[in-house]
Amino acid sequence: MTAQVGTDLGFMQQALDLACLAAQAGEVPVGAVVVHQGQVIGRGHNQTLAQHDITAHAEIVALRQAAVFLGNHRLDDCELFVTLEPCLMCSGAVMGARLRRLVWGAAEPKSGAAGSVLNVFADDRLNHHTAASGGVMADECGAALQQFFQARRQAQASERSAHYLREDALRLPSALSPRWPDGVQSLWLNTLPALDGHRLHVLAAGQGADTAVMALHSPGQWSAAYADAARQCANQGLAFYAPDLIGFGLSDKPKKLAWHTLDRHAAVLAEWMAGLPQRRLVWVAPARMSALVERASHAASLAHRLHASWCITEPVMAPDLLDLPYPDAGHRVALRVLPGLLDKATDQAQAPAWPSLGGEPWPQLCALLAAPH
Repeated sequence: MTAQVGTDLGFMQQALDLACLAAQAGEVPVGAVVVHQGQVIGRGHNQTLAQHDITAHAEIVALRQAAVFLGNHRLDDCELFVTLEPCLMCSGAVMGARLRRLVWGAAEPKSGAAGSVLNVFADDRLNHHTAASGGVMADECGAALQQFFQARRQAQASERSAHYLREDALRLPSALSPRWPDGVQSLWLNTLPALDGHRLHVLAAGQGADTAVMALHSPGQWSAAYADAARQCANQGLAFYAPDLIGFGLSDKPKKLAWHTLDRHAAVLAEWMAGLPQRRLVWVAPARMSALVERASHAASLAHRLHASWCITEPVMAPDLLDLPYPDAGHRVALRVLPGLLDKATDQAQAPAWPSLGGEPWPQLCALLAAPH
């Protein structure tokens, strides 16, 4: 028994070495060897990506090599050592090849067919039964898989830079972005949890100030409506931010209706506000956006920083800016959903008692915020 265990460990180590080669090639790290009378006659590791072949699992690759070596598709007197419990496909191949014995390392709780999900080797209805056992070097084999998937998750996270675009979203090409007035710039965020990987665009100016004006556009507009206001406020010593709601302007535009809920948009705004450096925050928005502003402002972490909210009429936008960000289906999805959500929320809630800034609002606002507080 001791000699057999030692031999099993040696063959499993060879399979694990092959699994490491798979990981280096970007494949899921599974390795396998076929042994005949103490000699390795087939070696394989996952090659599904390299071969564009879903059947190119480590076990199948090793079985094919062994069959060529013996000149026979039957591998009656052979053993297979594989670092991960075989799936149903590979288990069927093991049974079909009439292997004498199967030894696997780590269990596969999601698709293992040697005992984890099902056990084809214990089914009495089949006409051949390969002896199967698992757990040999299970910790080492499992660690190779864990390290691989952890590294892949980290790589995917690092790809989510400001330029990462989800497959289920659309984005205006950067070359079409407008030029902003001096002192006004675009900021990009996509690390907020509520964004779920989407990129948020914020028009910004005067960021070093102690008080920040946050201007929210209506569904028919986007942050460019506030470009001149950003310049005016920054010149008066205020920070100014105008976010594009997801689905609008230069922010990413999900193509699915289900993405758009008031709670999700509010969560994005709340997380964004929480990260602003200014001590005092004020909202400016058209009246129809009040329900979203109120919902976003309920976060306890913002209570001591929110100073006031004012209503304004929707700014008049030049036709070229109004049409610029909207050539795609992603925006049309948002424009179908958000107005109805806002109208429903406004009907169900009491309208907030926001003061209005009539006429040209920005000089009035600057004067109000310049007063002692």
